[in-house]
Parts: sequence; C-alpha cells; structure tokens
Amino acid sequence: MRPVRLVSGFMTVGLWTMLSRVLGFVRDILIAAYLGSGPVAEAFLIAFSLPNMFRRFFAEGAFNMAFVPMFSKKLEGEEDAAGFARDAFAGLSFILILFTLLAQLAMPWLVLAMASGFAADDRFDLAVHFGRIAFPYILFISLAALLSGILNATGRFVAAAAAPVLLNILFISAMMLGSVLGWPLGDTLAWTVPVAGVAQMALVWRAAARAGFPMTLRRPRLTPELKRLAIIAGPAALAGGVVQVNLLVGRQVASFFDGAIAWLNYADRLYQLPLGVVGIAIGVVLLPDLSRRLRAEDTAGGQDAFNRAGELSLALTIPAAIALIAIPGPLIGVLFQRGAFGPEDTAATAAAVAIYGLGLPAFVIQKVLQPLFFARENTRAPFYYALVALVVNAVLAIGLAPFIGYLAAAIGTTLAAWAMVLLLWRGSRDMGGAAHIDGRFHARIWRIILAALLMGGILIVAAQVLAPWLAGGSIRYAALAALVGIGMVSYFGLGHLLGAFKLSEFRRALRRG
Repeated sequence: MRPVRLVSGFMTVGLWTMLSRVLGFVRDILIAAYLGSGPVAEAFLIAFSLPNMFRRFFAEGAFNMAFVPMFSKKLEGEEDAAGFARDAFAGLSFILILFTLLAQLAMPWLVLAMASGFAADDRFDLAVHFGRIAFPYILFISLAALLSGILNATGRFVAAAAAPVLLNILFISAMMLGSVLGWPLGDTLAWTVPVAGVAQMALVWRAAARAGFPMTLRRPRLTPELKRLAIIAGPAALAGGVVQVNLLVGRQVASFFDGAIAWLNYADRLYQLPLGVVGIAIGVVLLPDLSRRLRAEDTAGGQDAFNRAGELSLALTIPAAIALIAIPGPLIGVLFQRGAFGPEDTAATAAAVAIYGLGLPAFVIQKVLQPLFFARENTRAPFYYALVALVVNAVLAIGLAPFIGYLAAAIGTTLAAWAMVLLLWRGSRDMGGAAHIDGRFHARIWRIILAALLMGGILIVAAQVLAPWLAGGSIRYAALAALVGIGMVSYFGLGHLLGAFKLSEFRRALRRG
C-alpha cells in the first residue's frame, strides 16, 4: 500500500468512525437527558461496559492483533488465507459461546469487579439484570471484529468502519420509540445491545462473503496455524487483560463517588471522538500494511508508512487535545446539559475532559507504535510495558482518590498512557530503523504544536466572546458550531502558513478516500 493509499484508507475509516462517534454523541445526549447521572444510567453503563471490555480483550485486542498480521502475510504469500480465517472463526465462536454462558452465572461477581461501590444500593441488582441481557453482545461483536480484520487486511475498509454506525442508530431509535411507548428505558437500552451486535455481525459477514471469504459455522479444530495464533495471542491477551484492569481501577474509584461513573463516561465519549477517528483508523490501516511490507522485506516503505501515519495522526490529534483543554465547559454544556443532566454534572464532566485531553496524544501515539510490534508478531514486549502502565495507573488513581476524588481516575489513565508511549518508543528503537523519524516528520511536528497552541488561545478568547450565546437556548448549538469552526479555520490556516502541513495533502486524501 503506497503512502497515498495508506492516507486514503485512513480517511475512509476516519470519516465513517466520525459518523459513528457523532451518532454516539446523540446517543449519549439522549441517555443523559432521559437518565442523567442517576442509578439506572450508572447501572446500564456498567452493564454495557462488561461485553465491551471483554470485546477488546478477545477481538480488537489480543485476537485481532495476532490474527491480522498472520492473515495479511498468508494473503501476501498466497497460503490459503481463507482456510486459516475459517478455522479462526470457528475456534473463536466456540470459545465465546462457552464464555458467554459462564458470564451469565458469574454476572454478580463481574458487576462487583467493575463497581464494588454498587454493593450497598439498588444499582447492583439493576446492573446484574442489565448485564445478563447485554452480555451476549460479546459473541456477535467479537466475530464481527474478526470479519472486520479480514476486510481491512484486503484493503476493504468501508463495511467494517460502517458497522459501528448501526449500533448507535439502533440505540437512538430504541430510546425514541421507548419514550413514546412508555417502555422502561434501562431495559430498552439493555435489550438493544445484543440486537445491535447481530446487526453489526450480519453487515460484515455479508461483506466478507462478497470479498471471497465466506464464513460458515463448523466444528473447531486445533490446526498448527491456530496453535501458533494462540501462542502469539497469549501475551497480547495478557496485555489486553492489563489494559482492562486499568479501566477497572478507574471504575472502582469512580463507583465510590455518586455520579462519577456517568461523568467519566460522558467525558470518555468526548475524547474518544478524535481518538476513534484518528488513532483507531491509523491502527486499522497501518497494521496490515506493515505486515505485508515485512513479508516483502520493504524496510524503506515501512519506515515511510510509519512516518506518514505518525505525522497525520498528530496533525489531527494535537489540536483536538488543545481544544479539549481550552474549552471543555462549553463543549459539555452544549452537548449534554439538559433534562436530568444539570450544571453540576457539566462542571464535573468538563474537569475530567480537560484531564483526558492531556492524554489524548498519548493514546493516539500508542496506536501508531503498537503495529510496529504486532506486525512482527511480537506481543510480549507490549505486555511488559502494559504491566508498568498498570502500576502507574493504580498508584495514582487509588493514591490520589482520597484527596481529589473521582478525578484521580482520569489522572491515572492519562499519565499511564504517557508511560506506555515512552516504553513503546524505547522498545521500537531496536527494530532496524522502522521507528526512525524522518526529516519531514521532525520538521513538521514542532510547527503542528505551535499552530495548535495558537488555536487554543484563539478558542479561549472566542469562548469568552460567545459566552452569552453558549449559555442560551437553541442558539447555543449555532454558537458551539461557530466556536468549533473558528478553531478549525484558525488551526488549518495557521498550520498552512507555518508549514506544519499542506492543505492540498488533505484534499487529495479526501478525494481518494
């Protein structure tokens, strides 16, 4: 994949992810309006986080990080990639069905592991009830993730990137219908989760079949290739487990502060928008590309792909991070403050958003650095690095909680992300120059940072000028759109003038995407 095609693939995934995240905002705005930060909202958020946590462990995390490089290399070498994919699909299906059944029995303990602060009140029974309904989502979404990996490895990004859009459309439709018909919204949301999983899997299943990789249910068999896949996936699974423990630490801390789980969730949604659009898109496109280049011994091409991915991701992420730090209050106030979500909720969520903004570049840089390891089937080093990040997160989140409350969880997450970046960068320096920063990247990064800082100053001033309209009625949406527009125009204009990038590069990528 040439650099231009790499960028166009990134733009394709990024634009679909942008649509998904925007609809995700609409979904969370409705949840906030209907349920606020009350017990039903917190119980559902914990229940929904359970299958999503294990989904990252089984699918996008351990399994796909091992599967995609092996599948990509088999494609490059014409070594029955389709048969390998079918064996992997059957094996993953068998494991997930057993795991889903066990989780139904263990649901009370899983809820306690996620939020032990629920044990003393009604949130516990609600979370267990919602969790049992929602958990089968893990089966469907993990298989969808495997099918998405197949599509991404063959350069077909649209169906896989569009699948998450279905989840949010179904959530929004269910809440609107439920409110009209008087359904209990907690149960309505919980039942929507597995239905959305079936819809997502069906979309990518059909796309994979049309691409020449039809998947059928069959008896699993332990082939030599699957044994190797398991060996490679093992450390990645442990690393995924460490990452999930990091999330558990944050949720455990938050569960002891009323409303904090909801505040952190809404803050998470806001910083996940640029993270999903940039970081996840880069990871999805870069991993199979690097794997194929390694197979072809194209070292120079791999270096160029790494540099362009890093350059593009930071050019889009650093200004987003500065914006989250500069204007979190207006963003949260306009997007979420309505109905049961009041001014106190806005202030609490905005504080978490600013802290997550400090860590946003680190989360994205991880997505650029990790494929360097996974493309070489090296999953051990990221596991050891994740252990160090776990210690950093736990010490900060638990140690600071008695002094600063729920914000300790956000601080722990942010600093642990930067610790992970430093370790990944240090480890990547021994990869034969693959992570070497070329002259173009080095010259542009400082200009990107300067343009973003200048934009941040402009946003702070503009927010003060627009304050009366940002606090108004319906006009606040137009005021926020104007504020975001001011930020975008100022950043891209300053970046172009400072030589941080050329606007023509983005236009070409959009046309090709």
